[in-house]
Amino acid sequence: MYLGRVMGTVVAERKYEGLEGAKLLIVQPLNHRGQGTGEPQVAVDTVRAGLGDLVSLVGSREAALALDPWFVPVDVAIVGVVDEVDAETTVAKAPAPEFRR
Repeated sequence: MYLGRVMGTVVAERKYEGLEGAKLLIVQPLNHRGQGTGEPQVAVDTVRAGLGDLVSLVGSREAALALDPWFVPVDVAIVGVVDEVDAETTVAKAPAPEFRR
């Protein structure tokens, strides 16, 4: 499980069976200091996250298990919206990135 910040949405007219009605979001993975790590990822949303939300993510097999039905072919799933992080240097205190359209 790791943290990320929702940066945008993905619109897909056709999706794999089992993903109908699922929202796809672009998420920037974050380290423990709230800094971006790696490239943004497309994640399936299971918790109704929104733009700018700090979220918890799972990948690989756990992502496929987060959906109903199980084992839908996804690499990343959003499984929680984070309210607060309690650490010396918290992600919650890091400013949300500015989004441009």
